[in-house]
Amino acid sequence: MSERLIFHIDVNSAYLSWSAAEKLKQGSNLDLREIPSIIGGDMASRHGVVLAKSIPAKAFGITTGEPVAHALQKCPRLVLEPPNHKLYAQYSQRLMALLIDFCPLIEQVSIDECYMDFTEYRHRYSAPTAAAEQIKDTVKNTLGFTVNIGISSNKLLAKMASDFQKPDKVHTLFPEEIEAKMWPLPVRELFMVGRASAATLEKLEILTIGDLARMDPRILESHMKKHGRLIWEFANGIDHAPVQTEDSELKGVGNRTTLAQNAETSEDAKRTLHALCRQVSSRLRKYGQYAGMVSTEIRYASFTEVSHQRQLTAATADAETLYHNACLLFDELWNGEPIRLLGVRTSKLTDTPQPVQMTVFDYTAN
Repeated sequence: MSERLIFHIDVNSAYLSWSAAEKLKQGSNLDLREIPSIIGGDMASRHGVVLAKSIPAKAFGITTGEPVAHALQKCPRLVLEPPNHKLYAQYSQRLMALLIDFCPLIEQVSIDECYMDFTEYRHRYSAPTAAAEQIKDTVKNTLGFTVNIGISSNKLLAKMASDFQKPDKVHTLFPEEIEAKMWPLPVRELFMVGRASAATLEKLEILTIGDLARMDPRILESHMKKHGRLIWEFANGIDHAPVQTEDSELKGVGNRTTLAQNAETSEDAKRTLHALCRQVSSRLRKYGQYAGMVSTEIRYASFTEVSHQRQLTAATADAETLYHNACLLFDELWNGEPIRLLGVRTSKLTDTPQPVQMTVFDYTAN
């Protein structure tokens, strides 16, 4: 059996790129990508957070997630463009439709990124990089925005490769390249190493991905439990996860959204939860599935994340039932801090609406 060939395709600064492409298509002479600009908030209120930034804006020290008011202090001539999520969904759909022409084995993991299992299509091209370059250039010439493509034998390494130098680049990160290309990077740049994990690793004097890869995984497990083993495997390029196409067995259906302005009240947050539950319900019905469990995710403006799940008494695809349970979880989780992102996910899927088999642990958890 030949080694897998996986591509990770990621739109460069998606929201800003899509807004820029649309403005140019409508006749504007100004390319938002070439000037200090951001997506987020509006000039009149100066509220909201930075959802995306141009490379010139980054040069002023502007970061994704910071308040718009702070960004304007760093660059008073900053151009603000409000988010247009309907437009972004349209561009995302166009991208996926174009990519399917190259290879139908696609797992879309967010509005602006996907994995592609190119194993069965590699023979059509002289080299994997030749295929990726053609895909990248076709996206640019046809749709008007750029992508990065990472290439490897598994999803983890392909994703890491796509995060190398941007924009409009193709990079490889095969197992034999890990030591030279990935190990020298700061450990915080490894997928699944967040702020808390990075702080724990720093206390253990683990500063680079190579330090992590060479660490005894049993020591990591003693400090970080299962997550310690997972990130050790990732540091060594170990990942066996398949590319889950729509034809693959569904493990769960969910949706999440970054808010244009932080939600500071329960009412604002629950309006977003209601919209998310309607979207999740629609997708469950599309797939003919019913959910036995629902989870709610919160990411605060401080970028701290919390989530909790709840077993349902009967599997359902009903939006209002999902919303009721998502709100119960929200009330348990929310600590009153401003909210940057909300998510709803369903799992324990079945193709018939039926009572869910519950264990004593499920009863005591709620």
